[in-house]
Amino acid sequence: MRSLFRYLIRNHAFVLFVLLEAFSLVLVFNYNSFQKASYLNSASRLTGNVYNMYHSITRYFNLTRVNQELAEENARLRSVMQEPLNNPITAYSVADSQQVGQSYRFIPAEVLNNSVNRLFNYITLNKGRKHGVKPDQGIMSVNGIVGVVAQVSESYSMGLSVLNQRWSVSAKLKKNGYYGSLAWQGENYRFARLYEIPLHADIERGDTVITSGYSSIFPGGILIGTIHDFSQPEGENYYSVTVQLSVDFKTLSYVEIVENQEKDEIEQLEESVRDDKK
Repeated sequence: MRSLFRYLIRNHAFVLFVLLEAFSLVLVFNYNSFQKASYLNSASRLTGNVYNMYHSITRYFNLTRVNQELAEENARLRSVMQEPLNNPITAYSVADSQQVGQSYRFIPAEVLNNSVNRLFNYITLNKGRKHGVKPDQGIMSVNGIVGVVAQVSESYSMGLSVLNQRWSVSAKLKKNGYYGSLAWQGENYRFARLYEIPLHADIERGDTVITSGYSSIFPGGILIGTIHDFSQPEGENYYSVTVQLSVDFKTLSYVEIVENQEKDEIEQLEESVRDDKK
C-alpha cells in the first residue's frame, strides 16, 4: 500500500491528467448528441463482436439442445397449420394469424447474450440495422414475448427483456378481454405482475394472458403466460395478479424480431391528433 501511495505522489501530474481527461470525455459524450450516438454505436458493435466470438464457442456445446428446440418448434408450427382449431397454446397459435400476416414481418435472430439475475436485464442479438432491425421493435420466441429492441448497430442489436423493470407491456386476459399493464418485479425470473385488472373481472388460475394489441410493438394475441396466483388487496379496486411467463429466459437461443409495417402510419396519425389538441 505504501508503494502505491509513493507511486501516486511521484506521478501525481500524470494521474491528474488521466482523471481530467476521463472527466472531459464523460462531459463530451453526455452533453453532445452526435458524440453520444457515435459512442453508443461503437460500444454496441464492439460488445456484439465479443459476444459473437464467445457464442460461437458455446454454441457448439449446445447443438443437441438447440436441435431439439428447433424440432419442437417445427412440430408446433406444423400443428398450427394443419389443426388451427385444436392446436396447443403457443405464441403463434394464440395470435390472430390474419392480423400477423398482413401487418407484421418477422426477422429471425440468434441470442448472443442474455441475463436474468439483474434488476435491468438485457438481451443481445446477432441482427442489426443492415438486417432491417430498428429501435422499438418487439422481440418474441415461439413460446411468447421476450422484450423490445433498445439499441441497434450495423450488425447487432440490444433489447430490454421482459425481465427489466424499466419496461412494461400492455396485456389482457384471453377469455374476457380485460386488459392491464404487465411488469417484472425484479424477483423470480419466471413470474411477473399484471396490474389494473378490476375486481369484477372473472379470473381463475391458469387463465391465458396475451398481448392486448394496443401498442405498435406487438400484434394482439401473442402469448405472455398464465395466471399463477391472484388476490384481492384490502381497499383496492384491482386484483393483484401474478403471471407465470411462458418464456424460460434461461434456455433462450433463438428469437424473432417483430416489425410492424404499419407503425409509421399509425404514429403519424396519432401525432396529428395530439397536435390538434394543443
